[in-house]
Amino acid sequence: MPDGLLDAVRVLDLSGGGADTVSRLLADLGADVLKVEPPGGSPGRSIPPTLAGTGIPFAVHNANKRSTVLNPLDKQDRRRFDELTASADIVVDSGLPGAAAAYGTTCAELADRHPQLVALSFTDFGATGPRSSWRATDPVLYAMSGSLSRSGPTTGTPVLPPDGIASATAAVQAAWALLVAYYNRLRCGAGDYIDFSRFDAVVMALDPAFGAHGQVAAGIRSSTRWRGRPKNQDAYPIYPCQDGYVRLCVMAPRQWRGLRRWLGEPQEFQDPRYDVIGARFAAWPQIGVLVAALFAGQTMKELVAAGQAHGVPIAAVLTPSRILASEHFQAVGAITDAELVPGVQAQVPTGYFAVNEQRAGFRAPAPTAGQHEPGWLADPVPPPPPAGRVGGYPFAGLRILDLGIIVAGGELSRLFSDLGAEVIKVESADYPDGLRQARAGDAMSESFAWTHRNHRAFGVDLRSSEGKRVFGHLVAEADAVFANFKPGTLTSLGFNYDKLRGLNPGIVLAGSSAFGNRGPWSRRLGYGPLVRATTGVTSVWTSEEAPKDSAGHPFYDATTIFPDHVVGRVVAILALAALIHRDRAGAGAGAHVHVSQAEVVVNQLDTLFVTEAARAAGLAEIGDDLSMHAVCPCAGDDEWCVISICSDDEWRCAALVLDTPGLAEDPRFATAEARRANRAALSAVLTAWTNTRSPEQAAQLLQSAGVATGPMNRPPDLLEDPQLVKRKLFSTMVHPLIARPMPAETGPAPFRHIPHAPQRPAPQAGQDTRAICQQLLGMSPEHIEQLIAEGVLFAAAGT
Repeated sequence: MPDGLLDAVRVLDLSGGGADTVSRLLADLGADVLKVEPPGGSPGRSIPPTLAGTGIPFAVHNANKRSTVLNPLDKQDRRRFDELTASADIVVDSGLPGAAAAYGTTCAELADRHPQLVALSFTDFGATGPRSSWRATDPVLYAMSGSLSRSGPTTGTPVLPPDGIASATAAVQAAWALLVAYYNRLRCGAGDYIDFSRFDAVVMALDPAFGAHGQVAAGIRSSTRWRGRPKNQDAYPIYPCQDGYVRLCVMAPRQWRGLRRWLGEPQEFQDPRYDVIGARFAAWPQIGVLVAALFAGQTMKELVAAGQAHGVPIAAVLTPSRILASEHFQAVGAITDAELVPGVQAQVPTGYFAVNEQRAGFRAPAPTAGQHEPGWLADPVPPPPPAGRVGGYPFAGLRILDLGIIVAGGELSRLFSDLGAEVIKVESADYPDGLRQARAGDAMSESFAWTHRNHRAFGVDLRSSEGKRVFGHLVAEADAVFANFKPGTLTSLGFNYDKLRGLNPGIVLAGSSAFGNRGPWSRRLGYGPLVRATTGVTSVWTSEEAPKDSAGHPFYDATTIFPDHVVGRVVAILALAALIHRDRAGAGAGAHVHVSQAEVVVNQLDTLFVTEAARAAGLAEIGDDLSMHAVCPCAGDDEWCVISICSDDEWRCAALVLDTPGLAEDPRFATAEARRANRAALSAVLTAWTNTRSPEQAAQLLQSAGVATGPMNRPPDLLEDPQLVKRKLFSTMVHPLIARPMPAETGPAPFRHIPHAPQRPAPQAGQDTRAICQQLLGMSPEHIEQLIAEGVLFAAAGT
C-alpha cells in the first residue's frame, strides 16, 4: 500500500498488554504510532509466551510502530510528553491508573486540556461502576460475558474457548470506537474521551447474547429466555472420517438438495418440507446416520472436494500448524516470514486488511525500546472546517447501500446506522437475507431485528437490466457499498469495483468473504463454523476434562457465532478508514477494501499461531505462558466461576483467601511450573472452596485480594450485572412485529460527544422501495408502479 489510509493520523501509544493491539490496528492502516516506553523498556517486552526471551505478544502487537523512551522523573522528558500529547490526534492508555499517571495526569484530563484530542483509556471493567477495580483475563471475560455458558457439553464442566480471542475482540472494538470519535472530530471539531471497558466490549462483540445468532438459530431458537446449558451442539455437525474430522454447514435449500444427491437421494427425505432448516434439524439424528456412514471411509481432503462439487458447505477440522502451512495462506501472503525478535525469523500473520488488492499489514517488526526520537514523522494535516454540530451523530449524511447478508454483513451495516448513517438494505425478492428466516408463526426473527434496526429497505432484482440501471443510480448518490458475498458474485451481477467506481469515483466498496478474494480457497462455500474448523479454532476449542457428548467428537464451538460479529467490526474499521482517506484525498479517491474471515480468525489468535509455528520449526527456546485458569463448580445447580492465577504473587493472595494453613508454601503450588504440573490437585483445592459459595461470592472475595475471578453468567444474568447496568450497556428496543421487548446495545463505547444509538425498527423487505425511488431517484409514482408490476422492484404490502 503506497499510501496508508490513515497516514495523516498521529497516535501516541502509552498502552501495554492487550491494548497494544488497538494501536497496531491503526498502524497497519498507515497511522504514525509512537509508543512511549519507560527507561528500560515496557514490562510487556518479556510477558510470555516468549521467543528467545522476548514476549511474542509484544513483538506481534507492536509491529509497524515506533518507540521512544521518556523518563517521567526528568523535567525535559515531561515537557516532551506534553508536546507530544498536545500535537497528537489520538492517545491510547491502559490500566488503572494508566501510564499517563506517571506524568501527573490521566487520559480524561488530557482530553480536557486538548479539545482536539481523542483519548481512550483501556481497562478491564472501565473506570466507573461497582466493579471498576476488578481484574480480568480472557477466561474470566468468557465467563462473565455469557460465552462460557454456551460452550461445552450439556452437563459437566463448561469448556473455555481458546485463550486470546476475548482480548483481540476487545482491541478491535476499541479501535472502532477510536476511529468513530476521530471521524466525529473531523466532522464537528471536538475530540472525545472514551472510558473503554474490555468487559463491555466482549459482551457486545464476541458472542453477544442479545444480537444476531445466525441463520440456524433464527429459524429454530426458542422464544423463552433459556437459562440452561445449550442442547444444540450439533447445529453445524462434525463427523469423524478416515484421517480426522469434517464439519457440515447446510443452510439453503439448494445446499440441502446437494447433500441429498451426495447421499444417493434417500427416499425418506424427499419431502419438500426438509427444505426448511427447522424440519431438517428435527430429523438430523436420522440424516446424520447416513452422513456418518458415507464419511467414515474417506479422507478429509476427499470429502471437502466432493462436498464442494455437490455444492455442500463443508470443511476439514484442521490444526493451527496445518493452516499456517496451507497452500491457500501461503499463496495469498496471509503469513509472512519476519525477524520477529532480533536474530530469529518466525512465521507471522500479516494482518487483517486488504486495500485495493494490496495487503495493509505487517511491514516492520516491533522497534527496540527508544529506537526513535520523540517526535512525529510529518507535519500535521490541517483539519477541515467543522461541518457538523457537537453532540450529533458522526455519520449523519453518509449513505450506504447494504448488500450484506447473515451476521457479518448485518453487523457491519448496523454499526454505521447506529451512528447516524442512512443505510439502505438492498434485497432481492427471490433471495432475501438468510436472517429473515424466522420461526414458524413469527413475522421477523430477533436476529434480523437486532442487526437491521435504523435501516431502510429497498427491493430490486439486480439480475434484470432495468434493476441494474436503478441500482446504478443509487450507487452514484452513495458513499459506500457493503457486501459479503462469495467472491465473483458482484461481478456476475455486473457490479464489480471497476463498474461501481465508474458510476461513482468516490465510492468505497467494503466487505468480507470466508477466505478472501484470491487464492485456492477463495471460491469455497463458507460460513463462520466452517471458517473456525478450517483455521484450527475448532480443534483447540476443547478440553481434556470435559466429557464427550453423544456427538462423538470433543469439540465445543458449535453454539458460538465467532468470528462473524468481530468480522463486522474489522470491516467497519477498514471502511471508515477508507472514508477518512477519501475525504482527505478528494471526492475521486474511493477504495476497494476487503477482509478474509479466515484471516480474521488467525490474527485474533496470532500469539497462538506464532508460538505453534515457532515450536514446529524448532526455533529458539520458547517460554510458555504458565498461567492457570480453573473452571470451578459453585454452590447451586450448575453454577460455575473461573479463577485465573497468573503469577506467584497472585497464588499467595489466593491462598490467603482460601484460608488453608500451609497452602501458600505448599511445594505443589508455590511456583508456576509446579502449579502446571499439579493442576488437577490445584483444581481440587479451589473446588473444595468454591463449592460452598455462590459464583458472585467467590468472585468478590478473590477479586478483593487481587485475583482475577468471575462468575459464569447466562444471558439473562447480563441484564442484571451491576457493572453493565451502571455503565448503561443495554437499553430496551421494541419492534412492532416481535412480541416482547429486546435488550440492545446503546453504542460501541461511552463517548462524551456522541449520543446513544437510535432505535428505529428493522424494516420489512421492500418497505421503503417506493419512498427511496421518489425521494432519492426522483421517479414518478407511475414509473415506480410499472417497475413493481414488472418484477424489477418489489415493495412490502401497504407501503
